[in-house]
Amino acid sequence: MKKNPNSPWRQPLAVIGITILSLWILIAIFAPLIATADPIAQNYGELLAPNAHNWFGTDSVGRDVLSRVIYGARITLPLSMMLVILSMIIGSIIGAIAGYFGGWLDSILMRFTDVVLAFPGIILAMAVAAALGPELRNAVFAVVLVAWPTYARLVRGLILSSKNADYVTSSRLLGASTMRALFVDLRPNISGPIFVLAALEAGNGMLLLSGLSFLGLGARPPSAEWGTMVSAGANNFDKWWLAVFPGLAILTAVLAFNFLGDALRDILDPRTAKALRE
Repeated sequence: MKKNPNSPWRQPLAVIGITILSLWILIAIFAPLIATADPIAQNYGELLAPNAHNWFGTDSVGRDVLSRVIYGARITLPLSMMLVILSMIIGSIIGAIAGYFGGWLDSILMRFTDVVLAFPGIILAMAVAAALGPELRNAVFAVVLVAWPTYARLVRGLILSSKNADYVTSSRLLGASTMRALFVDLRPNISGPIFVLAALEAGNGMLLLSGLSFLGLGARPPSAEWGTMVSAGANNFDKWWLAVFPGLAILTAVLAFNFLGDALRDILDPRTAKALRE
């Protein structure tokens, strides 16, 4: 059987990204079986360095850092994926409407998009999260609010370049509705770049969400969230293990998403795929 040259398993970055991401997903699913202690139980001495009983040490109230990092995957990973999905849906709908109908509707939607893009993402997210209150759901909403314009811009450009193609024009002449033109004719041809952007933005979303928690605008103690744990390490700077291990968790997860996004871009870009085959 002939191997598919565009298979993700022939892309080293894809293999690394899928492997790391799969490990974190398994850790999140089986956290109760893997963790060595209750993540919020204060069963140990305070600020113990890594040792045989507490591999990642303990925090300022005697909680096991390893267990908190493991359980943190149950918070950070699902929320990062959820905010990417929400941003992708909202941005894709707005971009598709603007690109397909054009005219005054396009102008209004894109000017609104430009207004959101004009603000630095982290500053706008901080302002929204602070206004709504320091809760994890508010932090997710704040990240979605600053993330959707990227998808809107991308989808609008893809729609503008494809809506006058022969196959779309033929479908219209045959009486196809607007919904059919968007979801049946155009969607398959614009899905690839959107998924690539989503994979790349998942890492950025995780960093932004963790950053809000680091600043006290996301998860609240005693939640085992990676950004909050890094913040606790910053308050005890001489106790290196408090920030290093959750920081490494964020680093590996973000790298996994970025590797996967780069591999998807190479696979779905015909020019890059041709170069790889040669």
